This record gives sequence, C-alpha cells and structure tokens, in this order.
Amino acid sequence: MFIALDGGDGAGKGVQIEFLKRWLAERGLDFVFVRDPGDTPLGDIIRSLLLKNSAIDICPLAEAALFMASRAQLVQEIIEPALETGKVVLVDRYLLSTVVYQGYANDATEEEIATLWRIGTVFTKGILPDVTFILDCPSEVCNERLSRDRDRIEARGIKFHSKVAQGYRQAAQTWNQYARGEVFVIDATLTPQEVFNKIKAILESRVP
Repeated sequence: MFIALDGGDGAGKGVQIEFLKRWLAERGLDFVFVRDPGDTPLGDIIRSLLLKNSAIDICPLAEAALFMASRAQLVQEIIEPALETGKVVLVDRYLLSTVVYQGYANDATEEEIATLWRIGTVFTKGILPDVTFILDCPSEVCNERLSRDRDRIEARGIKFHSKVAQGYRQAAQTWNQYARGEVFVIDATLTPQEVFNKIKAILESRVP
C-alpha cells in the first residue's frame, strides 16, 4: 500500500503526516515514511540545493529535473524495496508536486503537463501511489499559517502560491488522464482533527 500526502505549503501536511504515522503504528502495520525530495544521500543534497540555496537561479525545467532525480533515487533505494516486502509506504509529496509547482504554477501548457506526468512515470519506474490526498487550502490561509522561516520555494509570492492551489485542483480534475490510483481532495480549512477524520475514513477500507 502506497499513500501520498500532498498540497500547498501551509496546508497542514506536517500535522496530518504525524496523525497518519500514529494511526498506522496503532494498527500494528509495518510502514516506512519518506519525504520527497530527500531521505537518500543524493536526495538530501538535491533537497538542500532546491530549498535552501537561494543564491542559485534555477529555472522551472531544471527544478523539475532535480526533483525527478531525487525521486528516482528515493524509489530505487527505499520505496520499491519497502513495497516489495509488503510494507506500507507513506510519502510527504511525490510526482504530483512537481507537476503542480514546476508545471501548473509556471503556466505550463496541457501538453507540457502531460509530458511531466510521462517523464515522472519513467523516473519512478511506474511506481505511483495507490491513494493520494490533496490538502486543498486557499493560498491566503496557507500564507497566514507559515510562521516559520520560509524555504526558497515557500518564499515565492502569493500570486505563485495561488497558482499552486489552483494547480492542485486542476490536477485532481484531470487525474484519470495522466495518473494512477485514487485521488481525494480534502478541505484543509477544517480543524486538523476534522481533516484527519476524513483521511482516516477513506483509508480504513483500503489499508490492510
């Protein structure tokens, strides 16, 4: 079972990840949690380059390529072996994030969006989540929630993050054209517990 949690910066992914980790542990399930990008030696270097090094100008295509490279290594080293041994895999962001942030939020055409999905499927060896949750939250609310120091992508303006929010909605609407597995859009303006209750209700009939 492969579960992905996605959404804009400030939508509340971190809180929901902790809820999910606790819920999986309480069910006695053997699971692996990873974040994308990162969690491999190569991925951590790429993550630092993408999110922390604001002195380097990286165009959207180069960003997409770096995210894809980190994800390919993550699949090879952790995700694929975990799934092969019957573990549940929980990931914080995955291919959808690249499609949205480097695609929709940068005004990509539908043809370019389709290309990102196709390339991403190759880089992940076709290993895509069984269930993807999108935390849907207006960019203004997300902006208010981000009280910590912001990384290079979080620091982009409200206009960019409004495109991110809309991009997730567009991706959900066209999901069956490009992606696999199920996708669920969850209203992230609810309380954290209410959000988790919705996620849990969906997973209870799907997770072993």
